[in-house]
Amino acid sequence: MRILVTGGAGFIGSHLVRRLVVEGGHEVVNLDALKYSGNPANVKDLDGRPGYVFVQGDIGDQPLVERLLRERRIDGIINCAAETHVDRSILDPGSFARTDVVGTGVLLEEARRAGLQRFLQVSTDEVYGSVETGMSTEEDRLAPRSPYSASKAGGDLLALSYWTTYRFPVVVTRGSNTYGPNQYPEKFIPLFVTNAIDDQPLPLYGDGRQCRDWLAVQDHCAAIEHVFLHGEPGQVYNVGGGNERENIAVAEQLLACLGKPKSLIRFVQDRPGHDRRYAVDCRKLRRLGWQPRVPFESGLKETVEWYRQHESWWRTIKSGEFRTYYEEMYAKRLKESRGVLR
Repeated sequence: MRILVTGGAGFIGSHLVRRLVVEGGHEVVNLDALKYSGNPANVKDLDGRPGYVFVQGDIGDQPLVERLLRERRIDGIINCAAETHVDRSILDPGSFARTDVVGTGVLLEEARRAGLQRFLQVSTDEVYGSVETGMSTEEDRLAPRSPYSASKAGGDLLALSYWTTYRFPVVVTRGSNTYGPNQYPEKFIPLFVTNAIDDQPLPLYGDGRQCRDWLAVQDHCAAIEHVFLHGEPGQVYNVGGGNERENIAVAEQLLACLGKPKSLIRFVQDRPGHDRRYAVDCRKLRRLGWQPRVPFESGLKETVEWYRQHESWWRTIKSGEFRTYYEEMYAKRLKESRGVLR
């Protein structure tokens, strides 16, 4: 198939593009605006490869999207483009609405007008809100609690409305917390790994007992491809790794991988509206023929080792715009922090 992947220079998008081109044999047009977390280095190995084209541009640019779909004779779209970080959504909620809702709307309308065969909206388990007990199913009410998750919920509902209203073949995936190589170091695991390598404090929100289900990026991308090819139009599919861990336990585990002391952990003021727990029921996707394959322990070790071996990749990032963001988010919190209790 000829697939337009948006956000394909980002974390999940770059792994997905590589999977589709190298393993799947698909032709891929990678559309990415190259905002702060979009990194050409993530897909540099694909430059010049037959069947792969990179285009710098915004999904909200209607003339560009229309032209790409027509000139490249695109069969389907996988929309990975998004503003994704909860902390940044608290600082600048408007940019999240513009990309995650308005931009998604542009893609959907142009895809419908072009008569594409399939549209997959990559979403998040955070749209269900904090799940104190049990697991979220695809039929559960959406209850987002941050500007990020609210913008993703808006994009989901807009996408699904295109199936109800136009019978345009849309599918939605909602993935749990994803980890792996070349993830932008604002996120929990790469931030803590890179800080620990430099013996810098690990700013852990609240009491560190928030629970997340960790999903290896390889498994997430396999699920996205599987749903794109085999999912039923108009349906939502949860994607989880089955690796529920408290944040403090993950922090201690990665410190052990690096041989660093637990004293690097610093409890800092929690962020507003911090969801306590996410957990998704993935039986629907398993019935479709997918299951996760990467155990968390080995996946985390491989991820930690990648950051150890690719310091030039993340040091370049952390010396730029990231430094201003980090100071804004954590400088005051770290001054008021306290050490690990166990």
